[in-house]
Amino acid sequence: MPATLTTVTALVKEIYEDDLREQLNNDVVALNRVEKTSEGVTSEVGGKYVTFPIHTGRNAGIGARNELDALPTPGNQATLAARVGLKYLYGSVRLTGQLFELVKSNKQAFISALDLELNGLKTDLQVDLERQVYGNNIGGIVSITAGVTAATFSVKHTTWLQIGEVVDVTDVTGVTIKAAARTVTAFDENALTVTISGANVTVIVGDLLTRTASSTKEWTGLGSIVLASGALYNVTDPTWQATVDANGGVNRPISEGLMTKMVHTIRRRGAAASVGFCSLGVQRSYANLLTQQRRFVNSTSFSGGYSGIEFTTDKGPIPIVADVYAPPNLLYFLTEKELKWYREEDWAFMDRDASMWSRVAGFDAYDGTMFQYSELGTHRRNAHGVIQDLTES
Repeated sequence: MPATLTTVTALVKEIYEDDLREQLNNDVVALNRVEKTSEGVTSEVGGKYVTFPIHTGRNAGIGARNELDALPTPGNQATLAARVGLKYLYGSVRLTGQLFELVKSNKQAFISALDLELNGLKTDLQVDLERQVYGNNIGGIVSITAGVTAATFSVKHTTWLQIGEVVDVTDVTGVTIKAAARTVTAFDENALTVTISGANVTVIVGDLLTRTASSTKEWTGLGSIVLASGALYNVTDPTWQATVDANGGVNRPISEGLMTKMVHTIRRRGAAASVGFCSLGVQRSYANLLTQQRRFVNSTSFSGGYSGIEFTTDKGPIPIVADVYAPPNLLYFLTEKELKWYREEDWAFMDRDASMWSRVAGFDAYDGTMFQYSELGTHRRNAHGVIQDLTES
């Protein structure tokens, strides 16, 4: 829906205070910690790619011998090439001509409607990327947990849902679309339900709600990177796989034993976990665990701007950081230096026709579109791990 004089009525009244009071959570903890780089971005037939070699095996030409024994058969280092394809991300805004002419000259406006729309769009794009950090390229916003023919569904969680969000209902692969361009009209965080506009849809367990027309086109997030099987960037070598500690879908209490085992497994693979990311509920469970052991629970500041509950490892303490956008019942242990946000440049407006605004044919209105060609990648999949099926407090 375009911004009109009606939608910005609240912005053109008498000035009472200086700032618009934000009602949404715009904290993008994980996204802010991922290193941003354009290193290695190349153009090839079919699009933009990042290609890098990975070391998967040692030289086997090693051994002890007696006098006059044949020397070891020469070996070599084993390497593979990983190729990361960039994803094409967009955000659009529409303003009316009347708004351009009238709102910008209203001296009593306490915020420019133009700034509100553009800065809001930038923030919304960042928040959506934070969701994609934890997702996979299928683009599932939430999975459905019960079969039904209805417009209200039971879902696994409501972390990434927003009122007014336009979604598709798809199968588990994101390929088959069962209903397109439906609007999220309500959701219940306690009952774990979501309601969409339009006619009833027949769904089964595992079906998804995805951002409309985006399925299979989003970032390859942690949901795809931190897996113990399957291909990533065309590589399937066993040494490449991440560590997953699951409990068959049955939630269990968090424990320092589980956490230490995960950190040790990552260390055995040659990396050192530098942070733990989890939901607010999982962090509360960890804090409760420490309290039960009569240990002080303090929020500790770490290098890089982190503040979280300390967890002691062989390589020193690391923060267990709560992220409001992290999926529930999971604790990711990540080696941050092995994660990269590949992009050619930051979010920018399309202005190839010499203007960031293009007039909508037949209307006194103008569209602007922001874009970014990027992807979340890792040089070492086995430097990361996740503990699944954790009870939240």
